[in-house]
Amino acid sequence: QVQLVESGGGLVQPGGSLTLACAASGRIRSINAMGWYRQAPGKQRELVATDGGSTNYADSVKGRFTMSRDNAKNTVYLQMNKLKPEDTATYYCNLYGRTWSTYRDTDYWGKGTLVTVSS
Repeated sequence: QVQLVESGGGLVQPGGSLTLACAASGRIRSINAMGWYRQAPGKQRELVATDGGSTNYADSVKGRFTMSRDNAKNTVYLQMNKLKPEDTATYYCNLYGRTWSTYRDTDYWGKGTLVTVSS
């Protein structure tokens, strides 16, 4: 009922930049928050940034990553600057909201996009 499609991942050198995008579609009734999470190999999924009115960032990305949101397009972006090898992970888009057939807020996830930071 909700589709989240991420794009923009790829290979980038340390210190480089990359912008991710996530477009949400489907029978969306309301959105409480959208955000980005990431999961590195062998590690748990972790929060990168979330926007539910105000934007919150993980300490590890503060000052380097910027999340923006286009409400008219139900799209969120993640501008990533000064990338480090430890930023290598699959990045997932998250939407927390309701559809026209659900009565409570639910988490929806995209399939992820791989970001590799390596020289």
